[in-house]
Amino acid sequence: MKHRIVVLGAGYAGAFAAGNLARRLSPADTEITVVNAVPDFVERMRLHQLASGQDLALRKLADVFAGTAVRLRLARVTGIDPERRTVAVTGDDGDGELAYDTLLYALGSSVAHHGVPGVAEHAFDVTGRSSALRLRERLAGLGAGGTVLVVGEGLTGIETATEFAEARPDLSVALAARGELGAWLSPKARRHLRRAFDRLGVTVHEHTGIEAVEPTRAIAADGSSVPADVTVWTAGFAVHPIAAASGLEVAETGQIVVDRTMRSVSHPDIYAAGDCAYAIGENGRPLPMSCASAGFTNMQATAAIIARLTGGKIPTVGLKYYGNHISLGRRDAIFQMVDGDVRSKSWYLGGKSAARLKSGVLKGASLGIAHPTFGMPKRRRRLAGATDRPGVRVPA
Repeated sequence: MKHRIVVLGAGYAGAFAAGNLARRLSPADTEITVVNAVPDFVERMRLHQLASGQDLALRKLADVFAGTAVRLRLARVTGIDPERRTVAVTGDDGDGELAYDTLLYALGSSVAHHGVPGVAEHAFDVTGRSSALRLRERLAGLGAGGTVLVVGEGLTGIETATEFAEARPDLSVALAARGELGAWLSPKARRHLRRAFDRLGVTVHEHTGIEAVEPTRAIAADGSSVPADVTVWTAGFAVHPIAAASGLEVAETGQIVVDRTMRSVSHPDIYAAGDCAYAIGENGRPLPMSCASAGFTNMQATAAIIARLTGGKIPTVGLKYYGNHISLGRRDAIFQMVDGDVRSKSWYLGGKSAARLKSGVLKGASLGIAHPTFGMPKRRRRLAGATDRPGVRVPA
């Protein structure tokens, strides 16, 4: 019997990981299945562009994994039974169950409401394709002079506010920040950010924590209100509670606690990658939820899985956060380098050069997803103790 590897989620972490596993492990010994709720790969880093009215090319996961020996199961994960090593799923073909020998959990994250009243009922977000399309439809129906409030001064909030302001100059776009806009940036980068906001006409409400969202306004902590025909909530991410409900050891954030190889500290046959992994970086701090972290953690997880299954030495993938790359519309951006303590360095790249660099990053990620087994070696690695005799299961 082949060793069954099940990958939950086909986002940046899951899709790359499945491709790496298929590229480096022999299909004679392994069976790789990817479970994903939707049939298309979602370019999450570009969902604010989709919401602003731009059209993004769809990549069918069936086409992505065609010819790779990776099996695709379109279904939503409803539970995990670590003791029986099974995953419960539900899809168009009904409820089902998948057995695994090794599980890679890469279900990502969604918007965090933080218990703020009215967010679930009245706010929009850009953490999923369906929610971005819902926001796109609402913005398309908003006439000149309409008001849009983006809540959250993080990377997603800044990119969303500037994208909307550039794409729809007829709208009044504002951003509510709990603290100072771009406080983590170097002084020069912060000035660049403020100039971009001024150029695009984005109003900034600093030191304004939003305590409630209503259909046509948001209520701040001091009781004042900010007009908003559309409120876009970008105030953080939250992971799915399935991991905690399944008995895996999780952090306060609900992320799966993993060791240096991305292996669950409570269940050694389960690995985690991407936003759902509580991984400690080289600076001793948890890696932030980001595409960059998804890249580091998926590379480390797949390297560890392959090494353990084939009897090799587990390589160490660097877990260092290098900086923030922030789009400011289509023709401007900031690339801010950080040091080992995630403090901004004095040097930054801004303007069209940074925008071209960000565009290259996005295209590179898209190309990597489109060709998950690019450069596949002619000989892939057999599992430790593998045999060519049928019906022999390789131990985990």
